[in-house]
Amino acid sequence: MIASGGFRKYIAITGRRNVGKSSFMNALIGQDVSIVSNVAGTTTDPVFKSMELSPIGPVTLIDTPGLDDIGELGKKRIEKAKKTLYRADCGILIVDSQPKEYENQIVEIFKQLEIPYIIVINKIDTINSDEVEEAYKKFNVPIVKVSALKKIGFENIGKVIDSVIPKDDEIPYLSDLIDGGDLVVLVVPIDLGAPKGRLIMPQVHAIREGLDKEALVLVVKERELRYALENIGMKPKIVVTDSQSVMKVVSDVPDEIKFTTFSILESRYRGDLNYFVKSVKHIENLKDGDKVIIMEGCTHRPLTEDIGRVKIPRWLTNHTGAALEFKVWAGVDMPELNEIEDAKLVIHCGGCVMNRNSMMRRVRMFKRLGIPMTNYGVAISYLHGVLERALSPFKDVEI
Repeated sequence: MIASGGFRKYIAITGRRNVGKSSFMNALIGQDVSIVSNVAGTTTDPVFKSMELSPIGPVTLIDTPGLDDIGELGKKRIEKAKKTLYRADCGILIVDSQPKEYENQIVEIFKQLEIPYIIVINKIDTINSDEVEEAYKKFNVPIVKVSALKKIGFENIGKVIDSVIPKDDEIPYLSDLIDGGDLVVLVVPIDLGAPKGRLIMPQVHAIREGLDKEALVLVVKERELRYALENIGMKPKIVVTDSQSVMKVVSDVPDEIKFTTFSILESRYRGDLNYFVKSVKHIENLKDGDKVIIMEGCTHRPLTEDIGRVKIPRWLTNHTGAALEFKVWAGVDMPELNEIEDAKLVIHCGGCVMNRNSMMRRVRMFKRLGIPMTNYGVAISYLHGVLERALSPFKDVEI
């Protein structure tokens, strides 16, 4: 497994102010990473802490502000706390009394976002925990009773969380498209977007799956591809390229050789490839004034010829001939609904630093809003007229 935040499970710790969320997080980690105080509302911003939690593995815990915060500043904290839930693979609702408005509100948010969760009853050393537990049984989720102050009840918390976290779908990245002994050619441009001294994650992922499958993996730059194909003396099973080089590469790859892009592999591995392919056709419906959201799963310093902020908008404008409005959203936070609900199309990056659950949560949200969503690789291949060719390796994709 490639070590990355994209493979971590994100666990959001939620609840009312002063219910013991920060104390619970500190007790679980064994470190004082969140400030603890008797003053309600001490946690003003989400606190992130990565750790190994058995038997789950690498996780990131998110300590959120209380969702019953008050005042104008409190409202902003609540909205920020809600945004963090878009990342969550699992939620933990901390309580110390019977359910009221705020607990029901949090449960409703979990349901809307399809986030599995558990309930943790805190302060069992000072409350009637049996009575509280009885009141929460109606939610039909696992309940754990702890005392964060005395560090009681944490022995099996990892197992309980693991029992509700959806296991990542066993969707391969490349391995199901190749067999042992096959030749796999990866076209890896070395440009301004490539990190100095290393390859980007999708390229490394493809190399690793090829080696694990006992295939022969040949890595070349785009200008070396034709020479390699003419002199290697072996027909490749598949050629995979960076999307930005798709036109140069596709012209060098014979029609009988399967061909795709790293970004399309990413869209299948982390998202919903069929939905992205269906959505990309909405490009033909775009007209003057329509809003197109370019969404990135990470933050980076934009380049002069940035793929999402410069190239895709230019290609899209040239293809449609329309004066489109482009809005860029970058990072793990999600925009407010009133900022995206009038969008006519969302084009998302490959999401290489995200996990599948995080990407699918975004997919589900845009499906609910009725906004078509595609990804960089699908959009680029479509705009260059080679999408059908780039989808040729995938038998279950409807073109």
